[in-house]
Amino acid sequence: MGKKRSGGGLTGSQQAAKFLGVSVLSGVVLAGMAIPAAGALGLAAKGTVEGFDEIPANLKTPPLSQRTTILDSEGGLIATVYSRDRQVVPLTAVSPYMQKAIVAIEDSRFYEHGAVDLKGILRAVNRNAQEGGAAQGASTLTQQYVKNVFVEEAGDDETKVREAQEKSLGRKIRELKYAIQVEEELGKKKILENYLNITYFGQQAYGIESAAQRYFSKPAKDLALEEAALLAGVVQSPSRYDPVNDAQEAMKRRNIVLQRMADIRDVSQAEADAAKAKPVTLKVTRPKNGCITAVKGAGFFCDYVRNSFLTDAVFGKTREERAKVWNQGGLTVRTTLDPQSQDAANESIKDHVNQDDSIATAVTMVQPGTGRVLAMGQSKPYGFGKNETQINYSVDKRMGGSNFGFQVGSTFKPFIAAAAIERGMPATKVYPAPNKIDYPSPVQKCDGSNWLNLPLSNGKLQTAENETEDEVGPYAMRTAMEKSINTYFVQMISEIGLCPVMEMTQKLGVISANGEKLVEAPSIALGSAELSPLTMANAYATFANRGVHCTPVAIESITDAHGKALAVPKPRCERAMSPETADTINTLLRGVVDSGTGERAGLTDRDSAGKTGTTDSRYNAWFVGYTPNISGAVWVGSGGAKKITMENIEIGDRYYDKVFGGGLPGPIWKDAVTGALAGRESPTFATVSIPEPVLPGGSNGGRPATNPSKPGKPSKPGGDNKPGGRPGGTDGGTTGGGNPENPFPGISLPPGVLGGRDGQ
Repeated sequence: MGKKRSGGGLTGSQQAAKFLGVSVLSGVVLAGMAIPAAGALGLAAKGTVEGFDEIPANLKTPPLSQRTTILDSEGGLIATVYSRDRQVVPLTAVSPYMQKAIVAIEDSRFYEHGAVDLKGILRAVNRNAQEGGAAQGASTLTQQYVKNVFVEEAGDDETKVREAQEKSLGRKIRELKYAIQVEEELGKKKILENYLNITYFGQQAYGIESAAQRYFSKPAKDLALEEAALLAGVVQSPSRYDPVNDAQEAMKRRNIVLQRMADIRDVSQAEADAAKAKPVTLKVTRPKNGCITAVKGAGFFCDYVRNSFLTDAVFGKTREERAKVWNQGGLTVRTTLDPQSQDAANESIKDHVNQDDSIATAVTMVQPGTGRVLAMGQSKPYGFGKNETQINYSVDKRMGGSNFGFQVGSTFKPFIAAAAIERGMPATKVYPAPNKIDYPSPVQKCDGSNWLNLPLSNGKLQTAENETEDEVGPYAMRTAMEKSINTYFVQMISEIGLCPVMEMTQKLGVISANGEKLVEAPSIALGSAELSPLTMANAYATFANRGVHCTPVAIESITDAHGKALAVPKPRCERAMSPETADTINTLLRGVVDSGTGERAGLTDRDSAGKTGTTDSRYNAWFVGYTPNISGAVWVGSGGAKKITMENIEIGDRYYDKVFGGGLPGPIWKDAVTGALAGRESPTFATVSIPEPVLPGGSNGGRPATNPSKPGKPSKPGGDNKPGGRPGGTDGGTTGGGNPENPFPGISLPPGVLGGRDGQ
């Protein structure tokens, strides 16, 4: 409505309004507008011609807030969200009965007067004089529209809303001036259309289309006479005339509207009487707002979409700007959610973990090479009730997740291996890997200082040990990965230092769920870091994508209320490691699911790879796995403040003496990914040949030299790790690492088998 008048002179209607501003308002208009007489005392200061002229000439109408529709990748509805439930429609989409009813009861002379209805004012003055107060007002429908514009502009600011609705002389004068402008620029039909779209009809329904859907579950164009009259009657007082809560009061008001329509001959008396005789018959559609209404168990994904919008600078420079756009609504957001993958995740969750179990699970799947988030579900549904939560276990804290994320256990080991291989370490690398060791010290950090294994309060050093007593080295990398040998990877990180690992995790987008940097300590090799399932799924997708990491995205496209496409974030894809390094990791992790700790997660109809993880005290168990075209992470643990040890526990109507990453998360992953990829292509990995080195002692913890191609079985199914100690120590000392001592005195080993780097 930004059109300006040509020339600088006042029109006749403006001259009339100017006159009203200084004369009539002092008495007659004030009385007619139901402003107490005491308000006239401020007229000399507020209602002068000069004051009238100082009001800006153009009313700036904000776009009306509407509902936003969130769709999946195939266009199916996920949820509708809004700050105000409104659907803007043209006047042609509104029942003629509704148009006549609202005019009849709110401003029956609407088509006859200008911005100010002098007859109406005089009638109100007479009525108020008879009543001895301010019982009746005389605001025109145009003035009411202007007031609603100010209310809409105030949004959720309660102070501004009160100011927009206060009975003050200043507000009335402002409304008068803008009403004059609106009448000249829009014309009657457009004013009526705007009024019907902006007005509040109660029950969280803004605008006539949402009101018709709310009360009668039909579009506004199909409203019958008695239905239109009922809604027109609600406008004066949505709480008093609410037909849902007080049908009798609503009927009385409806009949007043019907009689008024008959009096001004919009309908015949017979039609009005017939409508009056009908009972108030509602077909209420309850408000469905927000991610709690999401279908397909996608409430948490819906919440992730909202947080993605609010945190991405593509949608505005500040969070406040982005929130304003989101709350304004009217958007159609098409997302990356794949219905088949989401259904598969939900079914797998239900098959393995119950909603009322003491522990929870979360499943997240992404697409390698695009970063598209395909599925996101968890066993505790999105909501406020018992065994429900609004915490999204799949994402970081800033995106609505838990405060800290969850320790990832041995699923972190592939990051250590990738960092070492990228620096030139051969995949045939052998370490002594005894059953239990003190953390090597010192270990170099990124700033040049060293992590030191200093005595704990009990005087002992921090230690790492393998899951079972018979896991005793030496081990080569392939078998160490398949059996998840803790001491092997501790020795590896001590050799390469902490900084290459930190650099690799940065490239893979691996950050703590609380937003802080990963702690530089050797215990990180065993999964002391607290991360989110989305972070893990997306990092492993880099291996599937042969070393190219893509940032996760959930929004595919957005159009505004006018159908205009908005810019959306695009995935940033950058090489994190060489294709050869990624292919080597794929080969190592394929062995994990072929016959290692993740054997129960292995797919039989397509290439798959992955890693198990179980943390201290079995508070968390993980499986993170992938195929060439999907990557997924499954976490199982206690989502609340109380940590639960997953031993001798019933989960999903099954008893577990001990929960391992391969024992529960692995099967959840297998079922979810199998369903997600059913009927879809099955590409293969590019793999490398990893010869098995001949170790002294034959099968002493490594693969038997006589059968180098067959992975060895783990000593205990699912025994994936047992982190020792906590990050600690102080900086100082000398640069460490060094070469491990040869555990086989008198035996000459090949270069590079023990310690050093590239045979050094």
